[in-house]
Amino acid sequence: MSKTQPHTEDQHGERLPIKIDTTSNGEYAPMPLPPVNRQGNQLAHEYASQNAHRQGVDRRSFLISSCGAASTLLAFNVANAAAGRQGGFYQVSDDAAVDVPLANAEMGGDEFIFDVQGHYVNPEGAWLNLVPEGARPYSNFEKASCELATSADDRSYLNCLSGDEFIKDVFMDSDTSIMVLSFVPSTRELEPVTIEDAAETRNIVAQLEGSKRLMIHGRVNPNQDGDLELMDDLAESWDICAFKTYTQFGPGGVGFWLHDDPGLAMIEKARDLGVRNICVHKGLPFGPQSIEHSRCDDVGIVARMYPDMNFLIYHSGYDNSVEEQAFAEGAGRMGIDTLIQSLIDNDIGQNSNVYAELGSTWRLLMRDPDAAAHSLGKLFRYVGEDNVLWGTDSIWYGSPQDQIQAFRAFQISAQFQERHGYPEITPELRRKVFGLNAARPYEISAEEINRFVASDALAQQRLAYQENPQPHFRTYGPKTRREFMNFLKLGG
Repeated sequence: MSKTQPHTEDQHGERLPIKIDTTSNGEYAPMPLPPVNRQGNQLAHEYASQNAHRQGVDRRSFLISSCGAASTLLAFNVANAAAGRQGGFYQVSDDAAVDVPLANAEMGGDEFIFDVQGHYVNPEGAWLNLVPEGARPYSNFEKASCELATSADDRSYLNCLSGDEFIKDVFMDSDTSIMVLSFVPSTRELEPVTIEDAAETRNIVAQLEGSKRLMIHGRVNPNQDGDLELMDDLAESWDICAFKTYTQFGPGGVGFWLHDDPGLAMIEKARDLGVRNICVHKGLPFGPQSIEHSRCDDVGIVARMYPDMNFLIYHSGYDNSVEEQAFAEGAGRMGIDTLIQSLIDNDIGQNSNVYAELGSTWRLLMRDPDAAAHSLGKLFRYVGEDNVLWGTDSIWYGSPQDQIQAFRAFQISAQFQERHGYPEITPELRRKVFGLNAARPYEISAEEINRFVASDALAQQRLAYQENPQPHFRTYGPKTRREFMNFLKLGG
């Protein structure tokens, strides 16, 4: 399946299975870790050594087990509690750190997991022809030290982000059932993954196991010359499941609103083409220029205008520079509140045609259980428990398994539930978020998918792989501001 060799560079168990670090998806500057997270990571390493010794195994063996994940989350709980965080916690039993069957029960699951936001890079794509000679795009990824296939040129490090690595990270090292392959904001000439690349990877996955494990978006920026005209080909030739757009992206760094002429033209054309899903990047501002277009003020307007269309708000409007708190109507805050306010202003009720997606959002919220409780609680309360979608922005953050395990364990505290009207995160609600909710707009029958996912060839390969799993626990995105600035040099 994969050209890469088993990952052995972490043979001493130096990486934690739940990754709280400074990695960015490339759409925002890496954020330094506050002391509470550094303390949590340090404590997790201490727990790993102690608990591995108690089990009589080496650190690597311990950390790749469910006990390793449970032990790490327990360490985060201790650090968060010491910092006075009371809004949420990871609901893990103390004994799960050393009791394998208990850890498997608490860290594992049989949910249908439909990840609606995944990425990778074509290491041999035509986009490299437009990169200046000597430039090393995404060069921070070279630090990953993943073992390469055959390429010996100075850009062979890009294989760390290839389709092969994507398949291993997503379908071997995580419990993901289906993923939607999405795109990054870029001009068409500098796309690190083209629609052709995405379709080829989808075909590789289909040939592996004969099922529809991978779906693809069609990227369109309606304020960019020629993009509207290309929507016909995307819909008719590539079997896309949605159009993906970035309202903050555009010529000269100037974005657009969904209810502007370009936005309305895009929605009208998508409807005419029979593509009912419009996926919109909102939140995670790219920078100060056109930052207003990262807000969700326009979402409710078009949702009301087009009740037959679905608007999937990627990142849920989450702004990593804003501290998420309880929603206060009319307060004018940034972040998720702009999405909620837009729905209220336009009489868009719960579980309507607006969906909130968690890619990068949940990954950042894993740092702070108070912010996580407010963010998830608000989305469940105002957008609706049936309309919150699972996404991870992998493989920028490595395999999505750690995000899956953390969400399986996360709980909003009783104090926050009572004070703010947030729901308890029940197993039923987790199943909805993990995949059942996305099955509706993406028109996938979860029952049908589970029928062949449970027994298809890829599932059988994963069962064999789990006899001797080799997760690497790496992350790929930029981790420092310098790496981030190099990342931005691509795509405008």
